[in-house]
Amino acid sequence: MSAVLITGAHGRLGCEISKKFPGALTPTRQELDIRDATGVSDFLSSHKPSTIIHLAADTDVRRCESHRAEAYETNVKGTENLVLASEEVLPECNFIYMSTACVFHGDRGDYSEEDIPYPENFYALTKLLGEFIVKRKTNHIIIRGNFVAREKWPYPKAFTDRFGTYLFADDLAKAISDVMKRDITGVIHIVGDEKISMFELAKITTPDILPMTMKEVDIPLTRDMSLRSVRIPPYKITKSPSKG
Repeated sequence: MSAVLITGAHGRLGCEISKKFPGALTPTRQELDIRDATGVSDFLSSHKPSTIIHLAADTDVRRCESHRAEAYETNVKGTENLVLASEEVLPECNFIYMSTACVFHGDRGDYSEEDIPYPENFYALTKLLGEFIVKRKTNHIIIRGNFVAREKWPYPKAFTDRFGTYLFADDLAKAISDVMKRDITGVIHIVGDEKISMFELAKITTPDILPMTMKEVDIPLTRDMSLRSVRIPPYKITKSPSKG
């Protein structure tokens, strides 16, 4: 039992994490549908990973609000299927779960691992429920953070009044790999070394990005997602240009 299994390996963070574990199992959604409890159990029984890095999730806040049953099925039941199957088949398996800074209300920011979560939207609620499920595993790490892909901003505008301690996906992948090498379990915040607006973040890869405010959208978004960690030092956000 030596393989690392990465769910959501073909997403923005998953692609970067996969580079840190070149021999990892990186199934597509067709090969491993986390919503299928029997399929999950069969996959774990067959491949016997020693570590599961669980990244697969529906992270679209607007879609999670409008399709709550589907979001719950993926983000909550999918996580539960993985945890229950690993408990049954691989009780010693390490479980790393990517949560979100949005589990906090976002009215003040600067949230530490010791602060009480209070989700603002349904997406964040599903991720928080996933945290409670993952805590059933003895060998678990729950990671909260903010990240985006190091690429051209996917929208014409970015918020000037929404803040976070952001990292790019490649920065976060390196940080997660570092944390996994340490004797750390439980909840941990992996944070960038400065609090910036989403607009400031977008300008790093997309200099011609246009500004906007949160008043221009009708989605219940977390305004201040900034985190700090009482467990590990912050990581420096690498402000290099877009990869293309």
